[in-house]
Amino acid sequence: MSTATRRFPLTDWTVVVPVVALLALVFSWGRDLPGFAVGLVALCLGGAVLAAVHHAEVVAHRVGEPFGSLVLAVAVTVIEVALIVTLMADGGDKTASLARDTVFAAVMITCNGIVGLSLLVGALRNRVAVFNAEGSGAALATVATLAVLSLVLPTFTTSKPGPEFSTAQLTFAAVASLALYGLFIAVQTVRHRDYFLPVDTGAATERAAGAAAGAVGSGDGAAGRGGAAAGDGGVAAGDGDGAARDGDGEHAAPPTSRAALVSLGLLLVALVAVVGDAKAVSPTIERAVAGAGLPNAVVGVIIALLVLAPETLAAVRAARRDRVQTSLNLGYGSAIASIGLTIPAIALATVWLSGPLLLGLGPIHMVLLALTVVVSALTIAPGRATLLQGGVHLVLLAAYLFLAVSP
Repeated sequence: MSTATRRFPLTDWTVVVPVVALLALVFSWGRDLPGFAVGLVALCLGGAVLAAVHHAEVVAHRVGEPFGSLVLAVAVTVIEVALIVTLMADGGDKTASLARDTVFAAVMITCNGIVGLSLLVGALRNRVAVFNAEGSGAALATVATLAVLSLVLPTFTTSKPGPEFSTAQLTFAAVASLALYGLFIAVQTVRHRDYFLPVDTGAATERAAGAAAGAVGSGDGAAGRGGAAAGDGGVAAGDGDGAARDGDGEHAAPPTSRAALVSLGLLLVALVAVVGDAKAVSPTIERAVAGAGLPNAVVGVIIALLVLAPETLAAVRAARRDRVQTSLNLGYGSAIASIGLTIPAIALATVWLSGPLLLGLGPIHMVLLALTVVVSALTIAPGRATLLQGGVHLVLLAAYLFLAVSP
């Protein structure tokens, strides 16, 4: 049954799994779970991730791009911010660097992991992954500016000792982050929405082939006519390829408003379950990390990987459907939302939170951030990427993960 007429029966797994995962969160919250219970919660977590991806795609099909990727990115980030504030309120000085570690992990996972996987999948499908350089470049510039203002400058300011902002500096960073985030959303969804729409690579490739055939045959009249015919055939083939893609579902009739609203509600339920179940299994993860003698920052990395799993799967699935721009919207949009919403929320929370707030990155992480920005700029500028660019981004993510384990 198509998404346009789907009724979401109560026995459908996309309905049952988010509810079960939410119940697992309710019964496990604040408790020290035995091993088998941790395994059950982890299974619920994985099911909630898959359900979240499904419902995000239904909503995205209804509202279109770039609104679809925006819905998932903002929903995940808002719940993640609530989790960070809750943990900081309960953890005291032990969580002084939690916001920094979580935000930086999100930036590295999205800009290198999600983007790298998407480019790799897109290049494997079409040899070259094609996207809008204008929109992706604007998103990358926003990520870089937010990251430097919020995570790099605190290391070098002198108003307070340590990698901290003073109250005035934190207020400025929060206002600037919120303003940049709002400006980016306005550009992405209203003023320059076309910069963030997927590129029809199949039709573009066929038109280019047709034009090349026409150019080769332009030496004499008969050959020229043959080249023109080849060009027309290329365009027709491109149109046929686009029509063939209707079977992928991306050009099928959109779901009804009712189905989209149901999916939106189930998406929120699934995302609450994802973040909450990740928090429920975090004590077990913390004990395992401590038992292995690894740094505490590894816990934040693992939690970030779990929380960003829905966006990662959604981005890879979009790239497999030849919609790399949608994947990049998810990756960079999540990074922007993570910084643009977390920093203002933390700044507001400091009114009642006690203890220091460490935001500045160390030398190793600043080097990785700078390298990520430079490599990303070189990747985005041409509007086309190959397997090499995807591999480079994934190696950067691997370097970040390795250095988190062995700093």
